[in-house]
Amino acid sequence: MKTWIKRTLIGLTGAVIALGGVAACGHRMHHGMGSHATPEQQAEWRGKMVDRIAGKLDLDAAQKAKLATLGEKLHTQRLAVRGGADPRADVQALVSGTTFDRAKAQALVQQKTDAVRAGSPEVIAALGDFYDSLNPAQQQKVREFMQRRGRWGHGGPRG
Repeated sequence: MKTWIKRTLIGLTGAVIALGGVAACGHRMHHGMGSHATPEQQAEWRGKMVDRIAGKLDLDAAQKAKLATLGEKLHTQRLAVRGGADPRADVQALVSGTTFDRAKAQALVQQKTDAVRAGSPEVIAALGDFYDSLNPAQQQKVREFMQRRGRWGHGGPRG
């Protein structure tokens, strides 16, 4: 595989993980607004995250719109992977009897895998559109952020 392809795939994977982590765990960073938040509250939080990242990267309006699209795709993917049920209840159901329910566990894993597989092309396209819209200096900031595994505003890159 060519070096630039490897680097691109590694970069995209890292960005998906980083941004997915922000989207998935973000409720902890916003005053307890988690799965109990209304869709409006979740959209408000995503908007604030887009504004925060846009400020750190000095994004223009078009780049900010692509970042917002990426945030929406990640949110949609998170909801699809999570499913309509309570994930904790799903896991508790696996150990509710005297034996571990292997068939139900496998079905749960298959459901999550199918959700990731179905939504990944849209997430990858949105991530690629966003990253490709960045200038080299902005791309470098993203790479530095991913290397530090920090959060902007919490010891990560300062803009």
